[in-house]
Amino acid sequence: MKELLNDLLATIFFFIVYWLTGSILVSTGIAIAVGLGQLGYMKLKGRPIDLMQWLALGLVVAFGGATLATQDLRFIMVKPSIIHFAIAAVMLRPNWLARYMPKIATDNLPPMLVLAYGYAWAALMAGLGVANLVIALNFDPQVWAWFLSFGAVGAKLAFFGAQYVLFRGLVRRRIRQRLQPLPAVSG
Repeated sequence: MKELLNDLLATIFFFIVYWLTGSILVSTGIAIAVGLGQLGYMKLKGRPIDLMQWLALGLVVAFGGATLATQDLRFIMVKPSIIHFAIAAVMLRPNWLARYMPKIATDNLPPMLVLAYGYAWAALMAGLGVANLVIALNFDPQVWAWFLSFGAVGAKLAFFGAQYVLFRGLVRRRIRQRLQPLPAVSG
């Protein structure tokens, strides 16, 4: 969770500031500052910066800057689709998901399952990008804001919850199987 929260820090600040102020411009400015500050801090500390973090910063700065420059409502509404598509593309990298999993999970889960779930995340992100695009181009901003705040976030939380329950159950079962004594051989 720590790695995921770290990758999404600028986005989290954007939503908090937006809910507090209702201003896209103020929220965008804060998100850009947080993203730049976060990566600057990591560089100073000598920490490695993952591709997902570079992508997040690039998207925050590029699209945030475009939002500040254009102040175009349709662009603001379509922008999450572009971001979802970009994240989906990065999630097509094999085994990206392993970075976010504790060692006990990576040691006890079949690698093909982790790989498949990584691709499933990519499909979810692409699907949310398509859904956002349809809503942004065909519905009013209130419907779009509801979808983005609750529908897209809810879908990600539900998917994460299902993955967590499945992975936890499989890890526990694998550990229990290893701890069971072998049957005695009579001879």
